[in-house]
Amino acid sequence: MRSDRREYSGCMDRSGKGRIYLVGFMGSGKSSAGKCLARDLGVRFVDLDERIELASGLSVAEIFEREGEGEFRRREAAALRETESLPAAVIATGGGTLTRRENRDFIQRTGTAVWLTAPLDVMLDRCRGGARRPLLSSREKMALLLEERLAGYSSAPLRIETEGLGPQEVAQLIALRLQATA
Repeated sequence: MRSDRREYSGCMDRSGKGRIYLVGFMGSGKSSAGKCLARDLGVRFVDLDERIELASGLSVAEIFEREGEGEFRRREAAALRETESLPAAVIATGGGTLTRRENRDFIQRTGTAVWLTAPLDVMLDRCRGGARRPLLSSREKMALLLEERLAGYSSAPLRIETEGLGPQEVAQLIALRLQATA
């Protein structure tokens, strides 16, 4: 089932905020669904991790290894602030973006956050072989990390369960939910 760009275009404009921020834990589907959503809406797609890698010339894992998580989070906040210059976009945030209050406030002020979620085991299965995921470790540690991040994720006004859905289906569901709340 293919989205019709005209059908969903209203979800970008009515609020006066042209940015959709996809938030959630690693493996929730932010990047894959975000690409589909941006294509369907005819807007730019931005992956914050990719933007950080391009600007630094280092992979996310290398930044974590060489400079630490604090420096990565600083770069992430800067990359997030740069998205304010975009008139309309779908932005896939990093799994830890909402750990900083300044990022939550920025997203709330400049767009709409959509929390993508799935059961932890589903998200971890999706992450297998993910070289860009420096915090990926044992299931127990991931469960603790997810628990720590839930308060930030729950600040998003919309929540989409992605288990059992493909990226295009998630994109269509996001667009419909945004349109319904606009």
